[in-house]
Amino acid sequence: MMDHLVILIRSISAFFILMVIARILGKQTLSNMNFHEFVTAVILGAMAANFAFNEKIAVVHLIIALSVFTITSYVLSKLFMKFRKFKMWTEGTPTVLMEGGRILEDNLRKNNMTLDSLNQQLRQKEIFDIEEVEYALLEVNGKLSVQKKKELQAVTLKDLHLNAGNILQFPIELVIDGQLLNDNLKSNHIPESWILSQLEARNKKLEDVFYAVKSSNGQLYLDDYKDNIQHPIDIE
Repeated sequence: MMDHLVILIRSISAFFILMVIARILGKQTLSNMNFHEFVTAVILGAMAANFAFNEKIAVVHLIIALSVFTITSYVLSKLFMKFRKFKMWTEGTPTVLMEGGRILEDNLRKNNMTLDSLNQQLRQKEIFDIEEVEYALLEVNGKLSVQKKKELQAVTLKDLHLNAGNILQFPIELVIDGQLLNDNLKSNHIPESWILSQLEARNKKLEDVFYAVKSSNGQLYLDDYKDNIQHPIDIE
């Protein structure tokens, strides 16, 4: 009877320890699990399960091990925010699977993905005809992002004022965390002077910009570090 009680207490303790760790690591871990977060989750889960049923594992040893992996994951998350190249090297980058309505077979093979898998994920996006797709990207978390062809996209009030002859372009990221993405500029033949002139016209400096993207309609979207929002909404 005593053994059963010990297992019960250890199991409950393990559950609440994991709850605290998940809270520390934040919401991003739950919504978009990347490589290092996946590894951390597997290891922490295995540790907690062993602690619940293996009485030979000392509580102190468990706390040390859990602390090491929690701190490691937390530090990596902060490094990813500060050093984008390190994040890209560690996690990889999104892969274009379809461009201009065409399937990129080499990119499918590089990601060990079959055409059946692509069609399955498209169906989960309520796309049953692959001809509807303009762009499809495989995100680093394994999810598929899809942009339909222009004529098949839902019409908004803004669309009614657009010239029907406008060509739909794929959004191009130009600035992240105050730094120009030179590779994106070069590959899309966008001169650096263009983005700088756009910033100057808005009385902005490069170091003031957190994020800048050339949107589908060719306009520049900017997000500053200072959002001037006094009471940002965060639903707990």
